[in-house]
Amino acid sequence: MEDEVDRLVAAWRRERPDLDVEPLEVLSRVSRLARHLDRARRLAFAEHSLEPWEFDVLTALRRAGTPYQLSPGQLLTQTLVTSGTMTNRIDRLAKKGLVERLPDPSDRRGVLVRLTDEGRDRADQSLAGLLAQERAILGELSAAQRSELAGLLRQLTAPFDNIPG
Repeated sequence: MEDEVDRLVAAWRRERPDLDVEPLEVLSRVSRLARHLDRARRLAFAEHSLEPWEFDVLTALRRAGTPYQLSPGQLLTQTLVTSGTMTNRIDRLAKKGLVERLPDPSDRRGVLVRLTDEGRDRADQSLAGLLAQERAILGELSAAQRSELAGLLRQLTAPFDNIPG
């Protein structure tokens, strides 16, 4: 079975035989897959009236477990945005009734961000929708192939995920 990347690679091999274009065979497919995944994610989230960034914040809180709350600093670490961006996101989610701010009992000046029941329901529903979309994307692969691919991708991404700072 031939795909668009095969055609791209063949064209580059014809036009630039002096270059080793083998990395394109993997990384162009990863890039194309990322675009398909982005579309699937947006569709899954839109069905529950969420933006991707809203899903990221809500699910970070949901994964925290009961009582589904984190400090803004913990949310920063999990979502990789600036403090100003996080403050804006918390404000917007609070206005929608998806999160609430509470005083931090261990720090008089601090706050905690907690999922509301509506926020938890939206996070759960959108996650289920996302997983359905992702299962469809992976549908051509057997369980063993999915496991092998996950391991190979982990090997590629782990060094980036473990860079200090």
